[in-house]
This record gives sequence, C-alpha cells and structure tokens, in this order.
Amino acid sequence: MENIPWSITEAEISLARRCVEIALEEGASDVRVSLSKSLMDLVLVRDGSPDKVSRAGDRSLTFNIFADGRYGTFSVNRLDGELMRSFLHDAVETVRMLAPDEFRRLPDPSRTAKNARTGLELGLYDPSYASLSPSERLETACGASIFATAKPEGCRLISEEIEYSNSIYDNLVIDSRGLEARHIESSFEIGCETTIADARGNKYSGYWWDASPMRGDLSTSDVCAKALQRAMAQINPLPHPGGACTMVVENEAAARLLSPVLGALSAFSVQQGNSFLRDSLGKKVFADGFTLCDRPHDKGCSGSKLFDSEGVATSEAPIIEGGTVRQYFINTYMSGKLGMPPTREDAMRPTVLPFRPDGAKEGSFGTDEILALCGEGILVTGFNGGNHNAATGDFSYGVEGFAFKGGQIVHPIRGMVITGNMLTLWNNLIAAGDNPRRGAGKQVPTLAFSQVEFSA
Repeated sequence: MENIPWSITEAEISLARRCVEIALEEGASDVRVSLSKSLMDLVLVRDGSPDKVSRAGDRSLTFNIFADGRYGTFSVNRLDGELMRSFLHDAVETVRMLAPDEFRRLPDPSRTAKNARTGLELGLYDPSYASLSPSERLETACGASIFATAKPEGCRLISEEIEYSNSIYDNLVIDSRGLEARHIESSFEIGCETTIADARGNKYSGYWWDASPMRGDLSTSDVCAKALQRAMAQINPLPHPGGACTMVVENEAAARLLSPVLGALSAFSVQQGNSFLRDSLGKKVFADGFTLCDRPHDKGCSGSKLFDSEGVATSEAPIIEGGTVRQYFINTYMSGKLGMPPTREDAMRPTVLPFRPDGAKEGSFGTDEILALCGEGILVTGFNGGNHNAATGDFSYGVEGFAFKGGQIVHPIRGMVITGNMLTLWNNLIAAGDNPRRGAGKQVPTLAFSQVEFSA
C-alpha cells in the first residue's frame, strides 16, 4: 500500500489470490490463505547511553488446506510464484494422507468480515510512521532517561534500562469462498525498568510502560520517573499477618486474574474437559457486578480488530453479563465437535465494565477511590509466579504490593501468597474501577475482592 512501509504489496496480494486458485486446481476442496508482514525497530538504552539497536522484518504465507475431508496447515516465507504450484501440490498430497476429520471446514461466508477491505477501517495506523527516522527513535529512547539527573532520596539508583520500539503489522486473509479481509496496525511502545539499592544494600526494581498505535499519544516523558517511583515505594517491606482479607488489585496487574476466565471460556478447553466453566453457558456463576464485554470495534485502540484468524467478523458483545456466562469462544471446528453454534475463536479486546457498589460516590473511580471504599486490606501491584488449575479453577499466586488501612497505604509487603478458586474469587468481587491501562489489549481496571486468603 502506498506510503506504508513494509506493507503487503499489490503483487503479493495477487500472489495470495493465485495461491487459492492453484490449491483448488491441485485438488483441495477449500483453502484459506493468510499473508502476514511485520517490521519492528527497537532501541535499547542502558543507564542513559544507547546499548543496542535492531530491526527485524518478517513475512509469511500460511495455508489452511481442506481436501477429501482432511485438513492440514502449511507455511512458507519465500514468496516465489514459480515455487507455489509445487509447494501446494505437495501440501495437498500430504493432507490426503492424514486421517479424515468431518468437522474441519471453512466458516460459512455469511459469518465472515465484509467491512475490512483496506485494513485501515479502525484507524490503527499512524501515517507518521513512514517518516520516523533512526535518529528520532534514538532521541525518543535517550530522551526518556533520567539516569544522569535523578537523585532519589534515601537510596541509590543502580541501573535504568529503557526499551523503545515501533512496529507495523499487516495481515491479509483470503479463502476460496470469497473472503478477503485485511488488518493494518502500527504500534509505538516504551518501557523502563529501574533498579535501586537502599541504605542497607537491599535491591528493588520497578517497571513502567506505555503503548499506543499513535506516536503522538505515547507518553515517554514520565515513564522512567514512574519506574523509579515504583521501585522506591517497595523499600522497607514489613511482615504482614496472613488470613482472609480484602484484596485490591491494581489495574497494572489485574489482567492476570482475568486470563484464566478467558481461557476457561475457550471451546477447546470446554471440549477437552479442562475448563472450570464447562456447562456454565447461560448460567449465573459470578457476582452480579462482573460484566465482561468484547469491544473489538473501538477505533484507534490496541486490540481492536474486525475479524479473527478464520476471517469471521467480530462484534461488540457481552461475554459475561451481570455474572451470567453469555458465550463461549467457539470457532468453526469446535462448533462441529461440540454441536454448538459458532461464535468466534477468541475475545479481541475484552473489557471489564466498571462496577460501583451501593454507596460509592460519583466521579472518577480508580485505585485511590477503591482503596478508600474498601478501607483496609492488601493492594496487589504485581504477581510473582504461581499457577492455576484450568479444570478446577484453583490457584496459588505469589504477590507483592502494600498493606492499606483507612484507605491509605501503610507499608510495602513482599513474599506473600494468595490461594483460592476463580469461581469463589470472582463471586467475591466488590468493585471494578474505570481505569484500565489505555495501551493494554485486555481492558481490566483496578479490582477489589473480599475474603481472599493470604499467607506469608
């Protein structure tokens, strides 16, 4: 596409279309072709000085081939038209040697995206990307550093590592039933990790980041100051008694608790009996205040997309509504296996909606307001390892953060563990804020839960 660097060219689009024709000529009953190109530039700055620069470009053709009731996936990164016939001939012959699978098929054309012709419909490409120079990338990364000027009180700044990147992703999906859908997205990201030492030599690290499809929306000026602030806040952690108490999870970390829920809604997990939400469709299994929606059409927002990898059109839809499970993520294949209507294969931009309990004041409803509402408990700002059982929902996670009382942070805590069950946890949801991180794919605000079991 004109003026978009490393985008899919007209010649490459023609080749992808031709590959569909060749696969059918070679005996495939149906075929889906996915053509992807990506380019990333990265600058690493360590302690205020450039340490590494890199550029990585990639392109590939992936073929989903259906032949004689059988199915196979193949990919190639050498886009040579002369080689495609022999490659696809061998691919079709290989598929014919596989075991039959009656549920493998392309999605019904009525379900595929019709509104993603240019790839630019969602406003996720920044035109200024094309003019961004290597010197500007270096200046952005080095300009964010505070290593030479920061004078943190009561501690010593040991190291500061900044990673700045900009990237572009272009994806075209075509199939033999008329689908042709495209998605183009640019991304600008910056992150800083800072390590400090207190007066006794104890080390603490803090991290902060920002990301946006639009260069002008990226916040670079304060990323290192926030990373330093988060490191300093951890100094002098104190022991804290275990037991059941209120847990507030900061928006920076809260997506960790949503991921197991999304995984349990996968039709594959349900079909395999590896989901704690099996047999929950249409049932109320969570707290009244838990509402999770997919918002894949939010223009200019990370995670938005008009189609999934099958080319099925996405839509704004509730996933969990008032605690009731409204849908599983069911692709075409799993629809046949489960005997259930297909939806789409995953959530594109899952969003937890705000939940204010009775008595919560109007206005902003972020971390500070939720701490004030809860009064006393533990604020979790990060997770340190742990695991969960996908089949039962049981979990055990190491956490770090702060004890709070009277709505105010009292002291840092470290080395604590939370245990419980995902169904119980989300049934004890007290509040959900209105402050998800702007650049995150999963839009999860600060959350509060009652009666969470902590141990030292």
